[in-house]
Amino acid sequence: MNRSGSPVSEVVVPGVEWRLRMTAAERGVWTGTQLRRLLAEKAGLGLSPASVSALFTKQPSQVKLSTLAALCAALDCAPGDLLVLTPAPSGPVPALEVTGGRPSRAPLRAVETRSLPPL
Repeated sequence: MNRSGSPVSEVVVPGVEWRLRMTAAERGVWTGTQLRRLLAEKAGLGLSPASVSALFTKQPSQVKLSTLAALCAALDCAPGDLLVLTPAPSGPVPALEVTGGRPSRAPLRAVETRSLPPL
């Protein structure tokens, strides 16, 4: 319920937990230098020390699929070991709040959907 007593729709937005450091540690890889060496030896991927450091110490906003595949090959793991979906950290997010008969933010536009091609 909002302040005026009207119901509020809620949408739960999942988060993504980047678990590269933990996954690497479980396999005895403790430094970016060790990870960089494994990526070159096992997956044939040459990343700069700065790129490996960023992957190792921060949660990236995006990861190329080829990089994710190379990390999995180097660490002998699955993508689910590196990326874990988590519940929204702040809980449910109000989707639309109606006050005085008007929405407090613009309603979401309908998204055009397309069917998949036949198999």
